Amino acid sequence: MRDFTMRMYRELCLSLLRNGYETQTVAEFFENPASRVCLIRHDVDSWPSNALKMALIESDLGIHTSYYFRRSPLSVNDSVIKGIVSLGHEIGYHYEDLAATDGDYEAAIKRFKRNLEFFRGYYPVQTIAMHGRPLSPWDSKALWNRYDYREHDIIAEPYLDLDFNVMAYLTDTGNCWDGEKYSVRDHVVSPYKFNVHYSDDLIDLISDGKLPEQFMLNIHPARWNDIWLKWMIRYYVLTVPKYLAKKALKQYRRKRDSI
Repeated sequence: MRDFTMRMYRELCLSLLRNGYETQTVAEFFENPASRVCLIRHDVDSWPSNALKMALIESDLGIHTSYYFRRSPLSVNDSVIKGIVSLGHEIGYHYEDLAATDGDYEAAIKRFKRNLEFFRGYYPVQTIAMHGRPLSPWDSKALWNRYDYREHDIIAEPYLDLDFNVMAYLTDTGNCWDGEKYSVRDHVVSPYKFNVHYSDDLIDLISDGKLPEQFMLNIHPARWNDIWLKWMIRYYVLTVPKYLAKKALKQYRRKRDSI
């Protein structure tokens, strides 16, 4: 079976249900955490129609997850966001304000508040998650070194508030499940390391009981496509060059920082 398709995503969701994992939105977890749980967080960087397809699959299986949207024409689609909300999923803000303002903290917090209110026009947003912007020197999480997102009725930012010593983290960055090491910012400090590359490998881990009681999957809906041509364009035209650029950027920054 070709990987990173909607059919494969359905199989992944079914494996969670078959093996006794509860699913919660990020907000639900912070309000009342389940003991055996998978948090599915979707970063909707682009191609929002794919996010709605995933939301429909999840709704059909009785699963509720969290969708984080950028304030970008590539991400925001009015009917998609309304559709996902109508299915009972959580909407959050995928913020990149410090990178978008080139490190201007005052402008960044103003931008953050405007965009948060925009998304609260769709849903009572309670959680946020950083968008990496790998080509920017600015990590938008640094905004919270000067400001406090809780002052804006935000209860959690997964990168900052989850205990990754307890909760494992797996991301589909690079259209694989072991691409985290090549990512500039989509990674966490965690003792959990898994020999997993394909979605079938991840399903085997779940079925064999080799994952902890709590783990998060970071899903980028734009990476998952049933249509062959769309899948080929996403992987060979967009993903592979981006992966190589990220790898080169990490090596450059590592050398620069060692001088």
